[in-house]
Amino acid sequence: MQRTADGGWNPYFAGALGGLLLTLSVWFAGMYFSASNAFVRTAGILEKLVGPERAAGMDYFTKYVPKIDWEWMFVIGIFLGSLVSSTTSGSFLLKAVPDMWQQRFGPSRVKRDTFAFLGGMIIMFGARLSGG
Repeated sequence: MQRTADGGWNPYFAGALGGLLLTLSVWFAGMYFSASNAFVRTAGILEKLVGPERAAGMDYFTKYVPKIDWEWMFVIGIFLGSLVSSTTSGSFLLKAVPDMWQQRFGPSRVKRDTFAFLGGMIIMFGARLSGG
């Protein structure tokens, strides 16, 4: 496998593997990749833990039962795969404010966290709106 100058995976190779995995997923299981459903199901699982009577009355959670399924495990696999990839390439780094962000917008962690959260909400809204 080819590595990039910083020791990471070649993005074309990783993209090809992702495409192959998607093709095999559709071929053998008849299912496409999906991550946004897992986040909604996680919210439902947490809702059932905190207020089971409230979750039982929600139409969405009666139609889509919050459960741990292949999509939920797929998201866990994304996390574990990225952890393995970053540790094996030597690029693993915990940093609250990345250098590129700091150079452009300053060192404020609150500003970074706020915009990351808002961006995540917009992306999740779009994914859910499109049925993803």
